Amino acid sequence: MALENHNSLLERAVAGDVEALRDLLDRHGRTVRTGLPAKIGRQWQSVLDADDVMQVTYLEAFLQIDQLAARDDAAFVSWLTRIADNNLRDAIKALQRQKRPNPRRRVHVPAGEDSFAALIDMLGDTSATPSRDAARNENASIVHAVLAKLPPDYAAAVRLYDLQGRTAKESAADLNRSLGAFYILRARAHVRLRALLGGESRFFSKSV
Repeated sequence: MALENHNSLLERAVAGDVEALRDLLDRHGRTVRTGLPAKIGRQWQSVLDADDVMQVTYLEAFLQIDQLAARDDAAFVSWLTRIADNNLRDAIKALQRQKRPNPRRRVHVPAGEDSFAALIDMLGDTSATPSRDAARNENASIVHAVLAKLPPDYAAAVRLYDLQGRTAKESAADLNRSLGAFYILRARAHVRLRALLGGESRFFSKSV
């Protein structure tokens, strides 16, 4: 009977039952969190902790629940663990880039230059750059269009830090998030933005 109840809970969660998903996260989130501290390198522990990762993992779970194929508790825990691991991996990559920035991939550009084009440039793959024919207003339109497709906190993280030039601490405070959670939000936002921009090949032209 218990197994049937759990399976029913999973089915309801996948079907869009918010309370069912909250129940699952309450039951299994602690298991996923327990394994995280050992995965956070010592050099990042002053910025990231397990609670930061889980904040965004729960958000991602709500965003991805319709893709869940799990039909038992063990599979659900594995799915949630993968989300947490991906969040942590992307946050560490973002912190590494910030620690050793490539000047060709900077977003914060001098006043008067186009931060929208700079964001597109940073998110583009290594073989593509923003089209030279794209005017400043077009770059802004592209960025606003893709940001509108992101969850609100993801979009806000990009607007505050990448476009407005706020510091990470200021951006985290504006979002009422810890610094670590902010870095994870921004990293996940960039992953989603790359996917959205990559699906619109007309925004890019081959470098020459």
